[in-house]
Amino acid sequence: MRFPGREAVLRAAPGWALQGSGDELRFLVRMLGYLLVAGGFVALLTDGARSIANSALRFTPLGETLLTFVGERFRQLQPAVERNLHPMLWDPVLLNVLQVPTAAAGLLLGFLLLWLGAAPKPQIGILTRR
Repeated sequence: MRFPGREAVLRAAPGWALQGSGDELRFLVRMLGYLLVAGGFVALLTDGARSIANSALRFTPLGETLLTFVGERFRQLQPAVERNLHPMLWDPVLLNVLQVPTAAAGLLLGFLLLWLGAAPKPQIGILTRR
C-alpha cells in the first residue's frame, strides 16, 4: 500500500489548516496561562480560608503543593538534579524557589504566559520623521 507524500497531503488540506501556524501555539500558551491563573486564585482563596480559621497568616509553599500533586516523583527530584545538573543548583536555588507561596507562583507564571501568548499588536502607520 502506498501512502501519499507530505506535499499531496498539504495540497488536499483545506485552506484554514495552512494558515496561522503560530496561532495554535499561542492558544496553548494562553490556555495554560489561564489555568495557572485560576489555580493561583484557588490557592489564594484556600490559603486565605486557612489563615482565617487558624487566626494566623499562612501560605502554602510551592514544594508542599508539588509534593501533594506529584507524590513520590517529587522526592526523586533532588537526587536527579544533584546527579545530572549540579549540586549547587538544588541547595541555594531550587530550595528557595520551592518556598515561594503557591498562589504567587501560579499567578505570576500564569500572567507571564498570558502576556507571552497575546496576539502581536498591529503596527499602524509609517514612521516618516525622526
